[in-house]
Amino acid sequence: MDEGAVCDPRHRNSVIYARGIHMPGETPFFSRLDDVTIRFFEEVAVRKRFPKNTVLFSKGDESDSLYIVYRGKVKAIVHDEQGREVVLAVIGPGEYIGEMAAIDGAPRSATIVTKEPTEILIIHREAFGKILSSNANMMFDLLKVLLERFRKADEKIESLAFMNVYSRVANLLMQSAEPQGEKWVIRETLTHQEIADMVGSSRETVSRTIGALLDSGSISIEKKQITINRKLI
Repeated sequence: MDEGAVCDPRHRNSVIYARGIHMPGETPFFSRLDDVTIRFFEEVAVRKRFPKNTVLFSKGDESDSLYIVYRGKVKAIVHDEQGREVVLAVIGPGEYIGEMAAIDGAPRSATIVTKEPTEILIIHREAFGKILSSNANMMFDLLKVLLERFRKADEKIESLAFMNVYSRVANLLMQSAEPQGEKWVIRETLTHQEIADMVGSSRETVSRTIGALLDSGSISIEKKQITINRKLI
């Protein structure tokens, strides 16, 4: 634990760092900001570290801050009528969550849980508002991110409503992969349960689907890394 770290009363396993914050300027969120705005961010942001599987906030919680992922990954989740977890998105370094709540103060629209040990930068709504009001580039970039998230939400709703499980799994694998020659590689390790949570199905059904893709030679798995051998959709 760094010197000066204190325990957060809400998250007993978290660590707060009040100093030594350096905004990741290579990420889209910060790349177009001037030095003065970057320094202001560094002054007002609080960095907190959380262990894996920590609930940062729950759907319906009161909201007054923007959360920026500094290191690690988090997932945005909701639960269906049967109480089954559905993963809406996975958010990584340089991306942010809670931007809508930070603007309008409405309750949180989803639950956020860490997928791995994660460091978060927290910026209070008032400070975020000051930055937005004086930086047109950030306002425009924020609008683009919101529109992209709305599009992805529409695509997810459409896939859940009209695609079968095979198509949903195939679509997720292709979206998660990076081109590598004539194939595609998924760098992140995905368990069958994680895939099931993201496509709104059961682990057993996903396991059968993955098995069928393996048997057909469409994908291969080595050391838990999935390689897509031919386009799935």
